Order: sequence, then C-alpha cells, then structure tokens
Amino acid sequence: MTTVVEDADLASKPVQPRSGGLWRFILIRLLLIIPTVFILVTTVFFLMRLTGDPITAALGGKLPPAQLAQRVHEAGYDRPLIVQYADYLFAVFRGDFGTTLTDHRPVTEILLQYGSATLELAFYALIVAFLLGIPFGLIAAYKRDRWQDAVLRVGAILGYATPIFFIAILLKLVFAVQFNILPVSGRASTRVELQLQTLEHPTGIYLIDAFQLGNPDAVIDVLWHAVLPGVALGILTAGVFLRLVRINVIGTLGAQYVTSARSRGVGEYRLVTRHAYRPALIPIVTLIGLQIATLLAGAVLTETSFEWKGLGFMLAEYLKARDFVAVQGIVIMIAVVVAVVNFIVDIIAVLIDPRVRY
Repeated sequence: MTTVVEDADLASKPVQPRSGGLWRFILIRLLLIIPTVFILVTTVFFLMRLTGDPITAALGGKLPPAQLAQRVHEAGYDRPLIVQYADYLFAVFRGDFGTTLTDHRPVTEILLQYGSATLELAFYALIVAFLLGIPFGLIAAYKRDRWQDAVLRVGAILGYATPIFFIAILLKLVFAVQFNILPVSGRASTRVELQLQTLEHPTGIYLIDAFQLGNPDAVIDVLWHAVLPGVALGILTAGVFLRLVRINVIGTLGAQYVTSARSRGVGEYRLVTRHAYRPALIPIVTLIGLQIATLLAGAVLTETSFEWKGLGFMLAEYLKARDFVAVQGIVIMIAVVVAVVNFIVDIIAVLIDPRVRY
C-alpha cells in the first residue's frame, strides 16, 4: 500500500526539465537557421535567373543591344551561372545584397530604410489580431454550438479568406470616404513627417520617433494613420487566433481539473476566463511564428493599398520596374526575418511549456 502511494506521489510531481536539454534544443534550432537561409538564398537566386540576367530583364528594349551587352558584361552577368552564384553567396554572407538597377542604391540601404516600416505595421496587425481573436475566441467557446458561436466562426473564416486588398477598399470607403474620420493613406501627415525628419537619431518606426519628439499630437497622428492598415492586416490573423483559442478552450474545459472545479459549483464563465484561458494561449505563442510569414506576405498588399512605404511597398515597386536585384535582396531579407522569428518563438514556447522539446 505504501509503495502505491509513493508511486502516485511521484507521478503527480511535474517532470523537471534538464537544463542540458534546453541548451541542446536552443543550439539545434539556432544551427538549423544556417541551412534554412542557405536553401532560401539558393532558391531565390536561381528563380530570379529563370528570365535571364537582371539587367536584360530590367533594361531590355530600353537600351541599344551593344550598350545593353556592355552593361551585362560590366556587371558580370555573362559569366557562368555557377560562378555568379558563388560570388553572390559570398557577398550575401558579407551583408552585401548588391545595388538596385533602377535607382542605383545599395539594397542594404533599402532594407534598413523601409524594413522598420514593415516591422511597425506587423506590430499593429498583431495587436489587432490579439484584441479581436482572443476575446472572440473565448466568447465562441463559452457560447459553444449557439448562434453566437456560429456567427463568430463564419466571421473568422471570412476574415481569413477575404483578400486583403478587398478589406482595404471596404475600410477606406467606409471610414475614409463615407465618414471621413480616418486618413486614407500614408504613415503620418506631411506636417508630422517633416517634424520626424528633424530628429538626430530616428529609428524609422514612426511611433517611437513621435515619442522622441515629445509631441502628443504627432503620436496621435501616427496612430491615427495606422488604424486602417493595422486592422486590414490584423483581420487576416485574427480569424486564425479566434478558431485556435476556441478549439483549445473547449478542449481544456474537458480536463479533469476543470471538471472538478465545475463539480464544486464554479460557474461556466469563471471556468472559461480563469481556468481554461491560460492553457489555451500556449498554442497561440507557437502560432505567432507561423503567422509572421503570413503577415509579411500580406504586408505587400496592405502597404500598396494604403501607400504605407515599407518593404512590401518597395517590393511591389521594384517588381513593376523588373529590378530583380532589389527584389532578390528584399525577398531574402524577409525570409531571414521569418527564420529568426520562428527561432525566437520556439524558445519562448519551450520556456512556457518544457514538454515542447521532447
């Protein structure tokens, strides 16, 4: 009898993760970034060469054949493809993504200048996704199989399936044209942008720069311009969060400790908001890494719809100009960001739930 009790006590104690296992997990995930980036760089490079060399793709038909051939030779695009690939690979690992063909700017300069704008937009979109997805997911779980649950689930599907540019058009028609309460485009008004240019050390993230100005009106102006783009992009992820929270809360409500609390007379609302809420958030943290890729892909359409000048906006502009050197650099940088963010999210998920790495 004593042995049975001791075994039960041991089984009830949580398994303490070994610190060595944590560091091994982090090291493996960190090392996996290298082949991931290598494969991405290789894939993007050869896909960009399917239409020929970048100079011919961008300037073909705009220059005389002799001048075009000279430009191709000077850039080294008439060399064997494997030699070009090796040179580009070494340059990328040195942080050199080349020079744009249309405006002759280093691609790294483009990434630094416009990357902060895309990062800021993704941050706003995640806030909108959390504010919409988590509360409505709890409501859908609380009102399971009722009309509220059905409406919210249909709304989540529509939010995820509706094209971003269509959502952007609707938002602009309603809030910018019909009611005229929100700006239709841009990251800030011209007056505020001129003020931001006077900063000695701007970050490129307008909200932080507006706080540096110490001008509340500038902060409000920046946030006001971020509402429509943030909502348009955030709705895409909010639908995923809603469905995931609903499923996990419903599953947690069937757990033994929740059943015990229910038998003690704890109300259903308290069970959902107190007992089943936090365990349901663990999958959300893991999902954020996957959704970053979705947000960055959606940022292209969102930024072009609202003239939000970030990497997505510039990517669309360089695609129209057939400037494949710039496109190549931007796509690789976005891929690297996604890989790094997924690594960070994996670490956070392990710290929240040590069972993830086993």
